[in-house]
Amino acid sequence: MLIIGIAGGSGSGKSTVVKKIVKRLPKDSVSVLYQDAYYKDNGHLTAEQRAKINFDHPSAIEFNLLVKHMDLLREGKEVPMPIYSYLTCARAKETIPVPAREVVILEGILTLANPRLRDRMDMKLFVDADGDDRLMRIIYRDIQERGRSFIDVLEHYERFVKPMHLQFIEPSKRYADIIVPQGGENLVAIDIITSMIQLKQNSKKGNVDVAG
Repeated sequence: MLIIGIAGGSGSGKSTVVKKIVKRLPKDSVSVLYQDAYYKDNGHLTAEQRAKINFDHPSAIEFNLLVKHMDLLREGKEVPMPIYSYLTCARAKETIPVPAREVVILEGILTLANPRLRDRMDMKLFVDADGDDRLMRIIYRDIQERGRSFIDVLEHYERFVKPMHLQFIEPSKRYADIIVPQGGENLVAIDIITSMIQLKQNSKKGNVDVAG
């Protein structure tokens, strides 16, 4: 199994990079874990309290459960990935079954900021993008998907997203094996990464054959 961590700022294009990597690899050979699914369940809070949640701070994520699921996948076991709603700040009763496959991708803004997660990765990527480009994507996404007004998005960005990016996310870039500028638009980088994944897979299979 090959575990790949893909980090980067909010709106940097991480999800697009993941989709394009998955599309280039053999069907049913990749499973994806999303850090966003592991936000702590805060459905019991009032609407006013939920509005104050800092989703860009490490304390908002249940890293213990995420690490446990990564270890179970490494052991070849299927895991129940939570379903999280930004509208209610709660987890659904249902979960998404994620099978153990040849390649496991872990995607999220803070995946390289946590040392326990980094220790479990075979390859670490950081998707980079200009702050202006990220902000435009955040505005579009939060209005369309998270029910926020334009003013709410800007206030949230200024209060939480930008300072947390500078404090936690941007510094985690130094842990990356590969930095991908321009996000999902960088097809050359995505092709190179896909080729590296395939080489690592073949190398691991070769080691198994030799040992046998």
